[in-house]
Amino acid sequence: QVQLVESGGGLVQPGGSLRLSCIVSGSIYTPVTMGWYRQAPGQEREWVASIYSNGTPKYGDAAGGRFTISKDVTMKRMYLQMNNLKPEDTGVYYCTGTIRGHSVWGQGIQVTVSS
Repeated sequence: QVQLVESGGGLVQPGGSLRLSCIVSGSIYTPVTMGWYRQAPGQEREWVASIYSNGTPKYGDAAGGRFTISKDVTMKRMYLQMNNLKPEDTGVYYCTGTIRGHSVWGQGIQVTVSS
Protein backbone atom coordinates (compact mmCIF):
# COMPACT_ATOMS: atom_id res chain seq x y z
CA GLN A 1 0.00 0.00 0.00
CA VAL A 2 1.35 3.43 -0.91
CA GLN A 3 2.72 5.49 1.97
CA LEU A 4 3.84 9.10 2.28
CA VAL A 5 6.11 9.99 5.20
CA GLU A 6 7.10 13.51 6.24
CA SER A 7 10.27 14.51 8.07
CA GLY A 8 12.27 17.63 8.96
CA GLY A 9 9.86 19.45 11.25
CA GLY A 10 10.56 20.80 14.71
CA LEU A 11 10.95 23.96 16.76
CA VAL A 12 12.52 27.07 15.25
CA GLN A 13 12.75 30.74 16.26
CA PRO A 14 11.07 33.47 14.20
CA GLY A 15 13.20 34.29 11.17
CA GLY A 16 14.67 30.80 11.05
CA SER A 17 14.40 28.12 8.37
CA LEU A 18 13.30 24.50 8.05
CA ARG A 19 13.36 22.00 5.19
CA LEU A 20 10.56 19.43 5.12
CA SER A 21 10.87 16.17 3.18
CA CYS A 22 8.26 13.71 1.91
CA ILE A 23 9.12 10.18 0.77
CA VAL A 24 6.75 8.01 -1.31
CA SER A 25 6.93 4.21 -1.06
CA GLY A 26 4.84 1.08 -1.54
CA SER A 27 3.52 1.71 -5.07
CA ILE A 28 4.68 0.77 -8.55
CA TYR A 29 3.06 4.00 -9.75
CA THR A 30 4.45 7.49 -9.27
CA PRO A 31 2.40 10.55 -8.30
CA VAL A 32 1.14 12.86 -11.00
CA THR A 33 1.28 15.76 -8.56
CA MET A 34 2.50 16.24 -5.01
CA GLY A 35 1.94 19.01 -2.52
CA TRP A 36 1.98 20.40 0.99
CA TYR A 37 -0.90 21.48 3.22
CA ARG A 38 -0.85 22.78 6.77
CA GLN A 39 -3.28 23.09 9.66
CA ALA A 40 -2.80 25.62 12.46
CA PRO A 41 -4.38 25.02 15.89
CA GLY A 42 -8.13 25.58 15.67
CA GLN A 43 -7.95 26.43 11.97
CA GLU A 44 -8.98 24.83 8.69
CA ARG A 45 -6.40 22.93 6.69
CA GLU A 46 -4.96 25.16 3.95
CA TRP A 47 -2.99 24.58 0.77
CA VAL A 48 0.67 25.64 0.81
CA ALA A 49 2.21 24.45 -2.47
CA SER A 50 2.06 21.81 -5.22
CA ILE A 51 4.46 20.48 -7.82
CA TYR A 52 3.90 18.54 -11.05
CA SER A 53 5.98 15.71 -12.48
CA ASN A 54 7.57 18.14 -14.94
CA GLY A 55 8.76 20.28 -12.02
CA THR A 56 6.26 23.12 -12.36
CA PRO A 57 5.50 24.61 -8.91
CA LYS A 58 2.34 26.33 -7.71
CA TYR A 59 1.88 28.23 -4.44
CA GLY A 60 -1.06 29.16 -2.26
CA ASP A 61 -1.40 32.21 -0.03
CA ALA A 62 -0.10 30.18 2.90
CA ALA A 63 3.37 30.10 1.31
CA GLY A 64 3.62 33.86 1.85
CA GLY A 65 6.36 34.23 -0.75
CA ARG A 66 8.83 32.61 1.66
CA PHE A 67 8.55 28.90 0.77
CA THR A 68 9.93 26.85 -2.13
CA ILE A 69 8.69 23.41 -3.23
CA SER A 70 10.92 20.98 -5.12
CA LYS A 71 11.29 17.30 -6.02
CA ASP A 72 13.74 14.75 -7.33
CA VAL A 73 13.59 13.26 -10.82
CA THR A 74 11.84 10.08 -9.62
CA MET A 75 8.85 11.97 -8.17
CA LYS A 76 9.34 9.85 -5.04
CA ARG A 77 10.97 12.59 -2.95
CA MET A 78 9.49 16.04 -2.43
CA TYR A 79 10.65 18.99 -0.33
CA LEU A 80 9.47 22.25 1.14
CA GLN A 81 12.11 24.85 1.99
CA MET A 82 10.68 27.34 4.49
CA ASN A 83 12.60 30.57 5.13
CA ASN A 84 11.98 33.58 7.37
CA LEU A 85 9.48 31.62 9.42
CA LYS A 86 6.85 33.45 11.45
CA PRO A 87 4.76 32.35 14.46
CA GLU A 88 1.70 32.14 12.21
CA ASP A 89 3.47 29.38 10.24
CA THR A 90 3.05 27.10 13.26
CA GLY A 91 0.97 24.00 12.57
CA VAL A 92 0.94 20.43 11.32
CA TYR A 93 2.26 20.11 7.78
CA TYR A 94 0.92 17.33 5.56
CA CYS A 95 2.40 15.79 2.42
CA THR A 96 -0.02 14.65 -0.29
CA GLY A 97 0.21 13.01 -3.70
CA THR A 98 -2.21 12.08 -6.47
CA ILE A 99 -1.74 8.50 -7.69
CA ARG A 100 -4.07 6.85 -10.21
CA GLY A 101 -6.65 9.55 -9.61
CA HIS A 102 -6.63 9.23 -5.81
CA SER A 103 -5.22 11.54 -3.17
CA VAL A 104 -2.89 9.96 -0.62
CA TRP A 105 -1.89 11.76 2.59
CA GLY A 106 0.91 11.49 5.09
CA GLN A 107 0.28 11.59 8.83
CA GLY A 108 1.65 15.12 9.17
CA ILE A 109 4.60 16.67 10.99
CA GLN A 110 4.67 19.46 13.57
CA VAL A 111 6.31 22.82 12.84
CA THR A 112 6.50 25.27 15.73
CA VAL A 113 7.81 28.82 15.32
CA SER A 114 8.32 30.45 18.70
CA SER A 115 10.77 32.54 20.72
